[in-house]
Amino acid sequence: MKQLLLAATVLVGLLSNSHRLAPGTMSPDERKFAIDYYEKTKARLLKDLKGLSEAQLNFKADTGRWSIYECTEHIALSENMLWQWIQTTEKQPATPDKRSEVRFTTDQVMKMVSDRTHKVKTMPPLEPEKKFPDTKAALDAYIARRDSTIYYIRSTQDDLKSHFIQAPGLGTLDLYQGLVFLAAHSERHTKQIEEVMADPNFPKQ
Repeated sequence: MKQLLLAATVLVGLLSNSHRLAPGTMSPDERKFAIDYYEKTKARLLKDLKGLSEAQLNFKADTGRWSIYECTEHIALSENMLWQWIQTTEKQPATPDKRSEVRFTTDQVMKMVSDRTHKVKTMPPLEPEKKFPDTKAALDAYIARRDSTIYYIRSTQDDLKSHFIQAPGLGTLDLYQGLVFLAAHSERHTKQIEEVMADPNFPKQ
């Protein structure tokens, strides 16, 4: 009987240790939040773009504003570049001492990045310059990158909490926050698309 109890105790201990998170790994709640946010922001963009005509995709309220195509191109370019930035940083040595430099919570990062009341000038490589033949090609590139990133979030055990990036206007973010930043960025420009669609001169078809 004592031997059975000892074996059960050892088994429980082994199972408990197997479910402990490695340092810097997303918690189950963080992983679920990120996946849900990525799926939600993707669905919103696809819903907005569905069935739009060429006239609607290329409409500009004025010369200083982006068209829906240009917003979509920017989202696709940024999705790829921000992902590469996160992956390159993750491959560098961990710098846990930088944790004290993080000024914002993940929730604050999400809200600040997606807030359209604060205007930000994008960097030159991400300026829309007809780098895709059409909106469908830009959207296909976005979907491929987004789906791959969601797969990564579902499965990764990478140490995201001890690697950091410097985000414009936000300062130091850990890579989990960087992933949320990426999805919030697409939400920001999806809102921009919706602003174009709400313009009184937006083509009916």
